[in-house]
Amino acid sequence: MSLKQKTVSGLTWNFTGTFIDQAIAFVVGIILARLLTPREYGLVGMVTIFIILTEPFINSGFSQALIRKPKCTQTDFSTVFFFNFFVGILLYAILFYSAPYISIFFEEPQLTKITRVIGLIIILDAAGLIQTTILTREVNFKLQTKIKIISSIISGSIGILLAYKGFGVWSLVYKKIISSALISSLLWLNNRWKPRLIFSFSVIKELFGFSSKLLLSGILDKVYYNIYNLVIGKYFSAKELGLYTRAKNFKDIGSEQVSDIISRVAFPILSSIQGEPKRLRENYIKIVTSTMFIVLSLMFILCAVSESLILTLIGEKWADSIIYLQLLSFVGIFYPMYSLTRSLLFVYGKSGLNLRLQILTKAMAIPTIVVGVIYGIKYMIIAMILTAFLEFLVKAYYSGKLIGYSVFSLLKDLSSSFLLALSVGACLFVLQFLLHTPPVITLVVQGISGATLLIGLSELFKLQAYLFIKGVIYDKLSELIKR
Repeated sequence: MSLKQKTVSGLTWNFTGTFIDQAIAFVVGIILARLLTPREYGLVGMVTIFIILTEPFINSGFSQALIRKPKCTQTDFSTVFFFNFFVGILLYAILFYSAPYISIFFEEPQLTKITRVIGLIIILDAAGLIQTTILTREVNFKLQTKIKIISSIISGSIGILLAYKGFGVWSLVYKKIISSALISSLLWLNNRWKPRLIFSFSVIKELFGFSSKLLLSGILDKVYYNIYNLVIGKYFSAKELGLYTRAKNFKDIGSEQVSDIISRVAFPILSSIQGEPKRLRENYIKIVTSTMFIVLSLMFILCAVSESLILTLIGEKWADSIIYLQLLSFVGIFYPMYSLTRSLLFVYGKSGLNLRLQILTKAMAIPTIVVGVIYGIKYMIIAMILTAFLEFLVKAYYSGKLIGYSVFSLLKDLSSSFLLALSVGACLFVLQFLLHTPPVITLVVQGISGATLLIGLSELFKLQAYLFIKGVIYDKLSELIKR
């Protein structure tokens, strides 16, 4: 396939899969949120902090190194597989014996058993990592999409059944384990590649030059995005952590999920044209501006509909999370740039620069945490917005230098999308106050109005990012019709 066909195909399957997967997770999450309490979500959130912190160690940056490498051998894949799997077992053992101390830290006796059971996810994910890497290298998101959807339906259904039967927090634990087990198993059953009994230290040494910096960067990244959960869980309560994580989950659907869909496709595509600077620059700018148009629109709309959304979908007992969601929406605006600038740095082999930027920007979290401990969660999120904006500027500057794309040019290219999204969000916010209807009616009216305004204004002002996305969708639909 041509580069354009690969990009469109990869984006289509990745977007479709993630959309369906998130739609299923969204529905399952709503049902579970009505059956369970914020405290039960908070307990799982406390343990998930430590599960997420193991992810960089399992991958060790080798996945990105293999995707970037022009040609990979059976020795490369088998070596990385056995390395990842061994590290996964080692990390689970550490977590298993650390479980009582995690329980003591949060002053929650239940966490010892929960940690030891849910920690099995580490081994399950390690077993399927190289399979995912190979499929991503091939820009084969079709198979990954099918696997994710199947696992989401089965694990979600079991989770709901267990919650209905009164399993409480364990319904969330078993749901996560079943999901990871299904994904790993289906990857092995449906992927042609199988490991051989080969292990080469020279392969580890070769890949580690690039991946070691990604490992340190990944650790910083995970610590940064989980330190807030740790602070809330320690200094506030399981209930407050549950409210915060529920709001963050809503935000992540429109920000991190969309960004990661595009970034996962962008990395192998941009890597394939790393020897053509002009072409790479043009494609990168198209990806950035179109991604930011989508995320800016979603985040401003999400902020405006937060109240009607939460009250309609998960009920009054989650009402305290409304303000968290409204504020976190502004944090979510900047995530696409972190994801895409990181991909660009990896394409150019600048893992060292990426690490230095991570250290610089993540250090900004220290005052943010202090603000949270002293003044509370709302003020901590406000501080997060400010640090997110500063991180956006720093990473845009350094990544832009690689392709001759200044921060000023980036901001200029994004200004139209920003003003459009702001205008639509403001209109929906005003609508919230004018309507005196039940939350569900308000949400429907806001949703229809938001979509109409967004598309109508984009067509009226001929917004380039919108027209590019429209063209990609039109091309794909035309291709499907011809078939």
